Amino acid sequence: MSLRQSLAILALVASLGAGSSARATVANPDLQVGLASYYGPGFNGEPTASGELFDERQLVAAHRTLPLGSVVRVTNLENGRSVVLRVIDRGPYGRNHRKGCIIDVSRGAARRLRFIRDGIVRVQVQVMRPGADAAAATN
Repeated sequence: MSLRQSLAILALVASLGAGSSARATVANPDLQVGLASYYGPGFNGEPTASGELFDERQLVAAHRTLPLGSVVRVTNLENGRSVVLRVIDRGPYGRNHRKGCIIDVSRGAARRLRFIRDGIVRVQVQVMRPGADAAAATN
């Protein structure tokens, strides 16, 4: 195991005990632990920050800072279920962000992660592929 992997694991373990305010881990910026909420009916059919229309059944997400088009694996830390999502919007904002939410997932994703009833759950967000915005910024 590399030093970077060891540090990422230590940061993950420390953030799990840190309460709901845990944000991105310092050791690995491509790995974040925090809360996830879901959005759906009120936004269904509305344009997103990427320009595409939001469909609550698709496997998509909103994140405040990741480049649009990024592909992330979101894992429910309470039951181990995970899903791969595409970031197409910005959020979370308001009350959920103040509670420590780092990502809003679509209703379809929340269903697969099995947290529809709870509304908010602790998750790990791992960047699998940065979006097109990231590639443009480095060139």
